[in-house]
Amino acid sequence: MCCVRPAGSPSGAPRGGEVSALPLYRETVRPEWIDYNGHMSEAFYVLVFGFATDRMMIETGLHSEYRERTGCSLYTVESHIRYLRDVAEGDRLLVRTRVLGADAKRTRIAHELYVLGPDAQNDAERSDDTRSSDSGSTDVPGPGAEPVATTELLALHVDQQAGRTTPFPDQVRERLVALTEAAPAWAGRSIAEVPAAR
Repeated sequence: MCCVRPAGSPSGAPRGGEVSALPLYRETVRPEWIDYNGHMSEAFYVLVFGFATDRMMIETGLHSEYRERTGCSLYTVESHIRYLRDVAEGDRLLVRTRVLGADAKRTRIAHELYVLGPDAQNDAERSDDTRSSDSGSTDVPGPGAEPVATTELLALHVDQQAGRTTPFPDQVRERLVALTEAAPAWAGRSIAEVPAAR
């Protein structure tokens, strides 16, 4: 997904009862997402994070009506994913999204993926609308919960007709700036260098 669909607390994990500035995205791990190792394949972490980016775009005014009207969208140009723990079929997932920064044409976004505990409401009992957004639910990770995966993204606002970046509308940029939170401790990392064999 090189071109993503239009798309806290400094410690990282949302604490019990903590409200995220953006709606929380929820999903359930589907059987077809399981790989030959018996857990969710890496491609589907990207898919779930992409859906969370879509949700962020809706909340900041970069929704389908905006894209159709302006021909502009949000393209991911860089990402860094950390896979921290296996995720199994049927696990209930929650993604917390935060904006880490925005300027005239760019935004930096972080997603944290959690597996909800056994007391979480089953996604199958939710309607499609409530399953994919926060809707005031208390269905959040407990105190001290750690993410099972994280991703950090750099995205550009692109005029698709012109094929180049273009400034965000003032209202969108102001919304992104207003949503900006402190970066979690894990953000900004790169892949460690592996020395050549001697």
